[in-house]
Amino acid sequence: MMKKSNFLCALLVLFVTGIGLSSCQGIGNEKTVATELRAPAYPLITIDPYTCAWSKTDKLYDDAVRHWTGRIHSLIGAVRVDGKVYRFLGKEEIRLQPVIPMAKVEPWEGKYSFEKPSGKWEKPGYKAKNWKTGMGAFGTRDMPALSTPWETADIWVRREFVMPDNLSDRDLYLVYSHDDTFELYLNGKQLVKTGYEWHNDVQLKLDKSLLNPGAKNVIAAYCKNKMGGAYVDFGIYQESENKEQFVQTAVQNSVKLTATQTQYNFTCGPVDLDVQFVSPLLLDDLDLMSRPINYIDYQVVSNDGQEHDVQIYIEKTPEWAVNELHQVVEVSKGETGNVSFARAGTVEQPVLKKKGDDLRIDWGYAYLASDKAPSNVVAIGDYHDLKKEFVQKGVISGSETAIADNLVRNMPALAITNNLGKVGAAPESGYAMVGYDDKESIQYFGDNLKAWWTQEGKIQMDDILVSAVKGHDDIIERCKSFDVDMWEECLSAGGQNYADLCVLAYRQAIAAHKLVKDQQGNILFLSKENFSNGSIGTVDVTYPSAPLFLRYNPDLLKGMLNPIFYYSESGKWNKPFAAHDVGTYPLANGQTYGGDMPVEECGNMLVLTAAIANREGNADYAQKHWDVLTTWVNYLLENGLDPENQLCTDDFAGHFAHNANLSVKAIMGVACYAQLADMLGKDGLANQYQSAARDMAAQWCQKAEDGDHYKLTFDKPGTWSQKYNLVWDKLLDLGIFPSEVVEKELAYYLTMQNSFGLPLDNRRTYTKSDWIIWTATLANDMETFGKFIDPVHRFVTKTEDRVPMSDWYETTDGSKVGFQARSVVGGYFIKLLE
Repeated sequence: MMKKSNFLCALLVLFVTGIGLSSCQGIGNEKTVATELRAPAYPLITIDPYTCAWSKTDKLYDDAVRHWTGRIHSLIGAVRVDGKVYRFLGKEEIRLQPVIPMAKVEPWEGKYSFEKPSGKWEKPGYKAKNWKTGMGAFGTRDMPALSTPWETADIWVRREFVMPDNLSDRDLYLVYSHDDTFELYLNGKQLVKTGYEWHNDVQLKLDKSLLNPGAKNVIAAYCKNKMGGAYVDFGIYQESENKEQFVQTAVQNSVKLTATQTQYNFTCGPVDLDVQFVSPLLLDDLDLMSRPINYIDYQVVSNDGQEHDVQIYIEKTPEWAVNELHQVVEVSKGETGNVSFARAGTVEQPVLKKKGDDLRIDWGYAYLASDKAPSNVVAIGDYHDLKKEFVQKGVISGSETAIADNLVRNMPALAITNNLGKVGAAPESGYAMVGYDDKESIQYFGDNLKAWWTQEGKIQMDDILVSAVKGHDDIIERCKSFDVDMWEECLSAGGQNYADLCVLAYRQAIAAHKLVKDQQGNILFLSKENFSNGSIGTVDVTYPSAPLFLRYNPDLLKGMLNPIFYYSESGKWNKPFAAHDVGTYPLANGQTYGGDMPVEECGNMLVLTAAIANREGNADYAQKHWDVLTTWVNYLLENGLDPENQLCTDDFAGHFAHNANLSVKAIMGVACYAQLADMLGKDGLANQYQSAARDMAAQWCQKAEDGDHYKLTFDKPGTWSQKYNLVWDKLLDLGIFPSEVVEKELAYYLTMQNSFGLPLDNRRTYTKSDWIIWTATLANDMETFGKFIDPVHRFVTKTEDRVPMSDWYETTDGSKVGFQARSVVGGYFIKLLE
């Protein structure tokens, strides 16, 4: 008799075959349902905001693996078949070698002036008499390899040097970094002139005739800082004598996605290779979900009926453990229990010393590990030498002692090889583990907190590695089971295009958070506002992200709200409305955003607290925070119906007053408070606030009415906007707004759509994908729902911006406006809350 799980999977396979979905063979000979959509970027390693790497090309081997910020987090995989090597993962970096090094290699001496110089300051013979002498790089605080502070608007820099005359004939490059407007000259000839922009490590191939070998040369630069950070650094580099080792690539046949896995299939000459990147982000198991380990599973089988000699190579670099390449790292090997590993971390270990958006972790240790089987070898060594050895021998030896170096001067590597031996018709398999031990994760109002998985420091990384090996098979099966269940639910709720979006959103949304506990043991699930301003625990990021966590574990949503409740209840935040955030990631010590969003954040907190109560069937969580909820709802009663000039969550659109959609949020907040009061048996309060919400809604209908739709702002006829906040009236069964409001709005929206979706409002053609899906969920039939979803799916699969899914884009051409890798895509799951 067929097992129940296999029977259900078989039914799913039969069902989805007719709608373009495929069933792929999972490792372990189990079927798993996966979708083959072309993603803007494919999630590979998704642990938290710092350890989060993606493939941004259709073929896994066409580019280096990258952190969501775009920096290379090198991960390379190759298979050796009968002595021939095929690269299937990542791309080798042949780095330039310093000739006149930038400050990232070593500080350099130059002349500089903050006052505009007279004469031909960029020419070789210029006498910089009144200029100061300082060491590069020049810039504002926290800039990389900074030696000389620059806090004024303008700076002029001259760097004189003698060019070696014994260089090889390999190409030379001028490499420069600047922030903001920049001009650069070599021996008086202008080579660079930018507008208001900033770039790091730009490589400009040099005409060697511009240089004077064996004699004095000068690089001169001018930079203007308009706002924010400022920076100047430059040098001359030469092509490396090293050559690419893994030149031959495999042939990629497919890439497929499930909620927890990205699956690839390759042909490598006479063998086929399946590779799965598995992130066990199972939200019903917080210990497992927070465990900082992902798996790379692989399986090889002959495709020609013959046996073949096969070895696997997987490599990671210390780039995973630095913010900037000039940082000095130490790489070492170790063993624990049944696990062999290599790890890398900075020598400095600046624990929780930085905050911001475009940052990568530079404390703790990056790991590459495997089970301690006789066929597995873990090694550390030179980036090029390890690959050469694998090509020649199929095994690696590397260094037996720890390696310490600046990554710009020399790039070490951590590598694993697995000798699978003779592979024929019977598949041979194995796996590697990628992990990160951050030691300290979050600073929370002065307290340094460890990750949830540590159990307040009782569990160490060695313990986790051993558990990850011991539980590997069971974890993989649990992931497969969840993937099938989630796909089935999303498919049933909204169709294939909707299910595709949810699959792609799942890992992105979770990995933009960090799970910790405060000193009292309360759960904290803190978001990072990726590719924006780096805020931590932002309420109006929590709000759109919430549906995923409401559906699969509302305790995690409590962990998102708890910091904001604590901030007010402790008296650290004493305004009569909710804060916007609790800091800048990873420092959660109080709001750092420059402006408040009073109506926005009060409404968000009230709605989400009510959503938790509905999900759990009781209002116990609300009862714990009743006093501050009451403060916030009264603020909405007084200020929410017709909001003054202020920001809402769509702050990129700027301040404006009389915002009709923001008013809806305020009304929803008042209605949610009434519902919570009713659940707590506070009948008088429930009636009072429900009556107030209905009265506000009636006034809203009169103020916002504009013929066949409702206005963007109460004072401007002929305007419109998505009223996505209305979705809670439906989902929480509040019964506040007349049904014709939604009917009228949806009908109007369908007339305003563009190729890639519904604009946010009449002011611009850009949109937010999360809000479109909330708007779509207002529909009561699948056909209308699909009319909103299909253009979003088109954007995801057609956009030319190859980044982790953006939520802010142009509806006319599918181009990204801003934002990527953000947690707000968790809002795609709102349809499941019906």
